[in-house]
Amino acid sequence: MNKENLDSTAGAAVYTPRMLRIYDFLVLRFSNTFLWKCSAQRALQFFNRNASRNHLDVGVGSGYFLEHGRFHDQTRLVLMDLNPTCLDYARQRAVVDNVTCTQADVLEPIAWSDELFDSINLGYLLHCLPGTMKQKHLVFDNLKPLLNEGGVLFGSTILGQGRKPNWAAKKLMTFYNSKGIFSNTQDNLDDLRAGLETQFRDVSIEVVGEVALFTGRV
Repeated sequence: MNKENLDSTAGAAVYTPRMLRIYDFLVLRFSNTFLWKCSAQRALQFFNRNASRNHLDVGVGSGYFLEHGRFHDQTRLVLMDLNPTCLDYARQRAVVDNVTCTQADVLEPIAWSDELFDSINLGYLLHCLPGTMKQKHLVFDNLKPLLNEGGVLFGSTILGQGRKPNWAAKKLMTFYNSKGIFSNTQDNLDDLRAGLETQFRDVSIEVVGEVALFTGRV
């Protein structure tokens, strides 16, 4: 899939220190509960079921799940994001001792020579990336080589097609798309599933409200 004309910077640039300080309340508490209809607690349960002791978190946001997630004492945790502000903010919140950060654009091939991972999380990332869902399949292409055999890639994304969001959710989604914060007007369940099934086995997708919670193994 061609990355031409896909610029990831707009979706990442919104995460300033000021925004990150209100992110948990504005996004995880309010929007997820009342607009996207998938509560932070529901998303955290999904995270805890899939995160391993050897974990890569991609698109770390405010680091909420890294502070409230359930981790083994000996967990190796690597954070990956395009925005260095997010990386620093999330690293400080993480409850794991062994934390390292790497700055990367997941729409580009990732040069990786370190130990591979048993789990990779894409938490609320895909709807922030530019392009159609089919173009966003590049993320699966680029991250799959970072997984050990039997490892799981999992994540969540807000769908823009095929759902029936309430009035406020429609308005906010339209606004976010107009500003480049979201790019999900063409994101649908069928295209998400097709991309996952091309790269992974045992693909599972559960839709909660406007949110798709997905997993796939190598």
